[in-house]
Amino acid sequence: MLLPKMWRRTFTTVGDGPSSRALKDKRWDALVIGGGHNGLAAAAYLARGGLSVAVLERRHVIGGAAVTEELVPGFKFSRCSYLQSLLRPPVIKELELGRHGLKLLKTNPASFTPCLDGRYLMLGPDKELTHAEISKFSKRDADAYLRYEKQLENFCKFVDPLFDSAPPETSQEKSSFSDRIRDKSRRSVFWAHCLRRALDLGQNEMVNFMELLLSPASKVLNKWFETDVLKATLATNAVIGSKGSVHTPGSGYVLLHHVMGETDGAQGIWSFVEGGMGAVSSAIGNAAREAGAQIITNAEVSQLMLDEYGRAKGVLLADGSEVHSSIVLSNATPYRTFVELVPEDVLPDDFLRSVKNADYTSGTTKINVAIDRLPSFQSCKLGYPHAGPQHRGSIFISCESMEEIGSACQDAVNGVPSRRPFMEMTIPSVLDKTIAPPGKHVVNLFIQYTPYKPSDGSWMDPIYRKSFADRCFSLIDEYSPGFSSSVIGYDMLTPPDLEREIGLTGGNIFHGAMGLDSLFLMRPVKGWSNYRTPVQGLYLCGSGAHPGGGVMGAPGRNAAQIVLQDVKRSST
Repeated sequence: MLLPKMWRRTFTTVGDGPSSRALKDKRWDALVIGGGHNGLAAAAYLARGGLSVAVLERRHVIGGAAVTEELVPGFKFSRCSYLQSLLRPPVIKELELGRHGLKLLKTNPASFTPCLDGRYLMLGPDKELTHAEISKFSKRDADAYLRYEKQLENFCKFVDPLFDSAPPETSQEKSSFSDRIRDKSRRSVFWAHCLRRALDLGQNEMVNFMELLLSPASKVLNKWFETDVLKATLATNAVIGSKGSVHTPGSGYVLLHHVMGETDGAQGIWSFVEGGMGAVSSAIGNAAREAGAQIITNAEVSQLMLDEYGRAKGVLLADGSEVHSSIVLSNATPYRTFVELVPEDVLPDDFLRSVKNADYTSGTTKINVAIDRLPSFQSCKLGYPHAGPQHRGSIFISCESMEEIGSACQDAVNGVPSRRPFMEMTIPSVLDKTIAPPGKHVVNLFIQYTPYKPSDGSWMDPIYRKSFADRCFSLIDEYSPGFSSSVIGYDMLTPPDLEREIGLTGGNIFHGAMGLDSLFLMRPVKGWSNYRTPVQGLYLCGSGAHPGGGVMGAPGRNAAQIVLQDVKRSST
């Protein structure tokens, strides 16, 4: 049953912002386009740096893709993002997010993969449990997994420092001789630190690291393991949110990207957020407001305004209002920012071509489901009818082999939604008692693969949409009989829905693909990786900038640091 829109409520609250007149009459030190978590983080750091800041959010609620909404009466859903691990420790610590309401609920075990033959696999974070679980399939794999996990931890330590600062981009503006020397020295120090970490890692491990970055995830996992369900479960980290398959070269990096997070200092541990993912945005927003930032909802930006010299001077809102500032940070996607908001004939042709030709494709659909009872999995009934370990982490459906994931991807390549989509199911209400009525539960289904424009129908057709949702529910029934009959209501976001409602170009949850050609010094465009743009005074602070997608807060924090550096330099 598709929910009626009149029931939709949001639970990411905002304080009273200034009136329209006050917003227009004041000249702000900085404006932030978009109240997603990165935009809010940028605003918090800028306000803490002494700037007057206004955040302009198009929707009626802050959070962007990290938002909590009541989509079925009494059920509060993390409508897009649904798990936390990548939020950067400096952001949590510096903004005191715990004091502002952030509470993390660790998943344990990390994952549960049921099999149609009656077996199942549980993984982490308990090493003894993981070893025992994998040993059910292969003692060799159980021993190899400890070495595999240790290697990934070492690679994460190598990459991790890159996340919390801007890439060592060459200065894009004319500068004095002393500024050029300072810039060159800064870049030399950066690369010297990288070299030191590479030497500490050692040549053999650096070769293994490069193999992980460049190889398909399937090659990496086949090298380590023999058990199909283990390889498939691990491979999900390489393709979640991507349109690529486990056989796509470079998918190994996305695997690494999704295991480099932490919860309360515990490496690689994922967590639910009490109150839903909107609580992350709410906590960052509270920190921003406490520092003096103003957050205004229902304030859609239609165009960047420029002065006669081509410099940013503010934004034009959809209602015709003008808001003035010589500094504007965009938390929108690169495409939305540079193609739709910046006036025509302003940006260099090569820059604009690069932005337009970036990969914004998506193969993901999110279905948020309200159910009247916990799923009962045929292969594992621990604790049932009460919640057991099989309900507490990520549950991977139709994920028994990498070939199964590859077939699902090939369907989308052929232009149709996967006949047997693979799904990551989570049931956060098992740990978070604030988001569902007693005895009932919230289910997140992150589904792949679904083309933006299917060749056999349209996502605008209610019958076509329902048929796909029913296909997903029926597939879950194979592992958990009766799931379909437990559904009270649901909301579905296909790639076009994610683009229209959340502002994600192409429905891509990362603001652009996370391939090796779109990372670090090449994100969003080669030559412009340090959050500055060809328009003086315009900065990019969203996931389309380094270090990329996920609920990290790093792009917002890093962009704010660059802005504060530029403000300090211009005032001296």
